[in-house]
Amino acid sequence: MDDNARALVVFALVGIVAGFLASIIVGGGGIIQYLLSGVIGAFVGGYLLRAIGVNLGISNPLVSQIVTSTIGAIVVVLVARMIS
Repeated sequence: MDDNARALVVFALVGIVAGFLASIIVGGGGIIQYLLSGVIGAFVGGYLLRAIGVNLGISNPLVSQIVTSTIGAIVVVLVARMIS
């Protein structure tokens, strides 16, 4: 497996984990919903944390990305519920 394929697989798995963790907090379910909310949450969480200047202080990059994506996924799910 080349590096690009491996990066996409890791990104998808981080998205699924983050979406699952977000669903525990705000509800929801289904692997596709986990993936979508987690992947979108990765971008939203990264943007929000940088915009407000928050550093999570987590030394493990994978864990940091999961936490950032989970925060973003929670925001995405809550905003989606407010819109619909």
